[in-house]
Amino acid sequence: MKKIFICGSALRGQPDHGNLQNAKFIKPAKTQALYRLHAAGNGWHPAIYEVETGGISIPGEVYEMTEAEYEYLLVNEPENMYPGDVILEDGETLTAMLYPQELVKKYNWPDISHYGGWAVYKQDSGKVTG
Repeated sequence: MKKIFICGSALRGQPDHGNLQNAKFIKPAKTQALYRLHAAGNGWHPAIYEVETGGISIPGEVYEMTEAEYEYLLVNEPENMYPGDVILEDGETLTAMLYPQELVKKYNWPDISHYGGWAVYKQDSGKVTG
């Protein structure tokens, strides 16, 4: 079994939650304030990466999954996302899906760190565009 931190489109209530299959929800959690959050691909998916300064705490959820569920999740992630470590507020280090900072800069995707997480951003952006 593997524990993973989810903070984007696979959160409960988000469109890709089914990519977790039967993974067991463990708890809500937040990262330490070491990361930035951007809306990549015209807001299609989150782009999270670690920074040395100016980071925020990203809210999300911790799940426990089998190796097969984890592999399924990896195969269904958007292009360029990769598994990497994040540090939670309580000091626990878990795997999360990260995105290369250089691609965020290259495409100038908007920094949405101030929204308070992916789900809040999607809810607010739906009000603006919908």
